[in-house]
Amino acid sequence: MPHSTVAAAPAAPAMRDDPRHPLYLGGWRRSAKADVKEFARDDFEEPHRKRRQAILAKHPEVKELYGNEPLTAVIGAAAVAIQLTAAYFIGCVWTDLHWSAVVAIAYLLGGSVSALYGVIIHEAGHNLVFEAPLWNRLTGLLANLPMVVPISQSFRRYHLEHHQFQGVDGMDPDMPLDAEVKLIHNSPLLKTLWVFCYSAMYVIRGAVMKKKPQRWEAYNLLFSVCADVLIVRFMS
Repeated sequence: MPHSTVAAAPAAPAMRDDPRHPLYLGGWRRSAKADVKEFARDDFEEPHRKRRQAILAKHPEVKELYGNEPLTAVIGAAAVAIQLTAAYFIGCVWTDLHWSAVVAIAYLLGGSVSALYGVIIHEAGHNLVFEAPLWNRLTGLLANLPMVVPISQSFRRYHLEHHQFQGVDGMDPDMPLDAEVKLIHNSPLLKTLWVFCYSAMYVIRGAVMKKKPQRWEAYNLLFSVCADVLIVRFMS
């Protein structure tokens, strides 16, 4: 029987119980009880490569999607333009707009547009928008423009470290700090608030790990401060 036929067959339950299988989900105890505070840990190898192998074995056509996509920057620029235009009209033109309408626009339009920025910053962090790293960094800064908090260059730095040191305590910036685990544990409310603050946690974890800010993080801070000042000056 050809090997490709075997690879295309559904994974048997026994394979999914094998820690080496890409679809293995772990054997730790799962609980939603608020009094369970321990952090789930395992000793599996880095999962991204296994997932890639599993996906390509079933869908080799995915390889056709590999490469850079400059259109991402165009979409990012359009999103920034939409959000800044809305900010200008609400702050300078529709000055008598009811507060409920402002909240609705901020939630429906602003929230929807803002959801794009995280994806764009992620793609730029992996140099998947342009081939040249500089243009990817600039794309990240562009997407960061309406976000108030400087995050794109810190995300790029720490996310790449996450891929390099995935799951290693004290080195993987995606791993929660001991203080986070103790504070949040299994509280649904605290988890919800934690998700809202997650972008800032990259910077906080970096500070706790005593990582010195890099040059592009300083550029990001300066860029965001200047952008925030201009937005307040001309759009409010």
